[in-house]
Amino acid sequence: MTDRLAEVLQTERLILRRPRESDALALFEAYTRDAEVARYMVWRPHAALTETEGFIAACIRDWPSELRRAYVLALRDRNEHPVGMLDARRHSHVVDIGYVLARSHWGKGLMPEAIRAFTTAALRIPGVFRVQATCDIENRASVRALEKSGFAREARLERHTLHPNISPGPRPCFMYARCK
Repeated sequence: MTDRLAEVLQTERLILRRPRESDALALFEAYTRDAEVARYMVWRPHAALTETEGFIAACIRDWPSELRRAYVLALRDRNEHPVGMLDARRHSHVVDIGYVLARSHWGKGLMPEAIRAFTTAALRIPGVFRVQATCDIENRASVRALEKSGFAREARLERHTLHPNISPGPRPCFMYARCK
């Protein structure tokens, strides 16, 4: 058994894989410039493709470190066309996740499917005991995705995360986790 986060994960409908430079344009067109998708994110919508290219370059650069794995989500039958991402950051025995999905794929159960697959794989790693995520208290879609993925709400964290598309100050968030 390995102590490393997976290189690739597959579900019934998705593949979670390493990002590629060629993903930048598809992600820019799919969601990074979409204000509605970015609403509860910690980043502003990208105004130019170069912003998405820079983000993907950072994801590629960080991949080998094992401290951060930003997985591209693509439909299994369209591996070259990303529809979202799941970002995993390992801190000792805990993995923090964040995620985003193109609006055209909302409401289809894809994100819970990706979260479940990632979390199941991460909790099989001997040194990982907890996968956690926070979400803005008003982000009902994220709350549903985490709960459908078997995560339990543990706390409400006041003034926790800055969501620049909603407020200039940090907002309250829920803490969710799944543990072994």
